[in-house]
Amino acid sequence: MPYEPPTHTVERSLRATTGAKVIAGVDEVGRGAWAGPVTVCAAVTGLRRPPAGLTDSKLLTVKRRNELSQELLTWVTSHALGHASPEEIDDLGMTAALRLAAGRALAALPVRPDAVILDGKHDYLGTPWRVRTVIKGDQSCVAVAAASVIAKVQRDKMMAELGIDHADFGFADNAGYPSPVHKAALEERGPTPLHRLSWAYLDALPRWRHLKKARTWANGNVPAVEGQLGFDF
Repeated sequence: MPYEPPTHTVERSLRATTGAKVIAGVDEVGRGAWAGPVTVCAAVTGLRRPPAGLTDSKLLTVKRRNELSQELLTWVTSHALGHASPEEIDDLGMTAALRLAAGRALAALPVRPDAVILDGKHDYLGTPWRVRTVIKGDQSCVAVAAASVIAKVQRDKMMAELGIDHADFGFADNAGYPSPVHKAALEERGPTPLHRLSWAYLDALPRWRHLKKARTWANGNVPAVEGQLGFDF
């Protein structure tokens, strides 16, 4: 399916209006998974012409995404990954976990960015970063698209490696997202140490429901976990 290639329009706008010179594109992967970390990539690309076919990782075949990721790793000016573990997601909630992972990614870049282009409409990063949110930025902004592809490929690789000890769950194929194989393994074996235990899928697993974690805030309110999926049989 044809799509418009990403551009440097937002980056040029930030440079012109804020004086920013180093601008990082930031995107996440793993928000809706039941297992594994949430992963954020920060990528700095400058204004060079990107590799052909760059776009949101979700629009690419697995083969093309892997090929493009290899190109991007040497093409980008710099990049870094940040992760928030399942335990941190359970303890903090998804918004705070995303902030933690993104902060780790940005802090790991060799040069601190002057501004950040963040995919989506919500600024989960906040101060002290200068943030421009862009809906579908992973399709329209070069740096965000690059971050999208790198994050997806690297997290998929991580989940395949972590899944070696949990072969019945099929993490090499589903990356911790719900799938028939994943659901069947959960019913039979219960959650692994890689699973997020505060999520709604446990409500539909009578044998394992007692493992569900409840987060408690000072005011007694437990906000909903953003992006989680129920266990729909």
